[in-house]
Amino acid sequence: MSKVLVIGAARSGLAATRLLLKHGVEVVLTDMKPILEKEELIASGVQVFDNGHPLEILSQKYLYAVKNPGIPYTNEFVKIVQREGIQIINEIELALRFAKEYTVGAITGTNGKTTTTSLLWEMLKLKDENAIAAGNIGLPLCESLIEAGDVKRDVALEIAAFQLLGCPTFHPLVSVIMNLTPDHLDVFGAIDAYYKAKTLVYQNQRGEDWFLRNIDDPNVVAYTQDVKCKVVEFSLTQASDLRIENKSVFLFDTPLFELKDLHIVGKHNVQNAMVAAAMAYKLGVKPVDIQSAIRDFKGVEHRIEYVCELNGARYYNDSKGTNCDATIVALNAFDQPVILLAGGYDKKTGFQEMVPYLERVKSMIVFGSTKHQLKEIYPEALVVENLKEAVDLAKTMAKDGDIVLFSPACASYDQFDNYEQRGRFFKDFVNGNES
Repeated sequence: MSKVLVIGAARSGLAATRLLLKHGVEVVLTDMKPILEKEELIASGVQVFDNGHPLEILSQKYLYAVKNPGIPYTNEFVKIVQREGIQIINEIELALRFAKEYTVGAITGTNGKTTTTSLLWEMLKLKDENAIAAGNIGLPLCESLIEAGDVKRDVALEIAAFQLLGCPTFHPLVSVIMNLTPDHLDVFGAIDAYYKAKTLVYQNQRGEDWFLRNIDDPNVVAYTQDVKCKVVEFSLTQASDLRIENKSVFLFDTPLFELKDLHIVGKHNVQNAMVAAAMAYKLGVKPVDIQSAIRDFKGVEHRIEYVCELNGARYYNDSKGTNCDATIVALNAFDQPVILLAGGYDKKTGFQEMVPYLERVKSMIVFGSTKHQLKEIYPEALVVENLKEAVDLAKTMAKDGDIVLFSPACASYDQFDNYEQRGRFFKDFVNGNES
């Protein structure tokens, strides 16, 4: 019987394990932490090693290893696996090896991925009842195959740089790099390595496949000169294949939607909607259905998400703003004075690029591990320890007409498990639900 090593038992690792079992593959699963499902997995035939990665498991012969993308390639056990000559893939690559009927639209980039993926999914559902949104957006692609199997399906796939590194045969019908700005240098070490990882999204595209190129982003243009498929250029301001013309979005000569029908705020969201619409068109969605999805779309949780109005001030949750560029985008979405709440885990990218945009800030409240670094770029910033204190202080400061924007410019890991948990806490604190 064939045997595969699965490294990491988070949601994607468990999904990969169960998919492999379904196809009669023997699985060895290892995790540094306790695996809650251990007894169930053992009962189903999995060899389970938790609370560490014992080297003796590498004495077995494997077809390949499936690694959780959250485990870096610098991990000592992962490096040993590589030295043993075992190919390392991730669960997206694994899923697509079993999903020959799936047609994929792939979205990567530093920011805008989740909104674009979500909107693309809303469009695809109007064409294909089996359509899903998967990948970095939260649903492991393997999960969609465990019960339904390889049915004909359109997939809106958010794929991060970590995931692209483990996808050697990945081949979407249409792909995009939304933008490129410094991020994840704590893992990649250098900007060049991070940007090059993003370009893997189109490495296997050919012929009439589409790659959408953002010509408003000089980094994207510089790093995407080796594309072997059809390149469709897009811009908010320049003449291009995908463009704004007479207050409508056009793809070549085809009108896709009118700007007045888009309800999510900010120029960045216009770009997200343009890309989603063009990808949907390539995937066979009719313009009338694209327009319907645009009119009905209300945005993504934790991405400049409207929370409520208190005493005339409006509160927005942008917990997904985990880097400077995302926070800059959020600041640019508003014309009103902004009280900015920022801070969190330090990804070692620095905050200097935010400085020119802080003129949009009326007041700034900083917290978490990076609070002192943020105060260095905005000396008037008020320093507190945590998000709860930041929200409480903002409530005392906010006046009628103000925007209270929680856009941390940092990851969440200093005080929260993930940005979703952080965003939910923010909304609870704003609404006075503090349990």
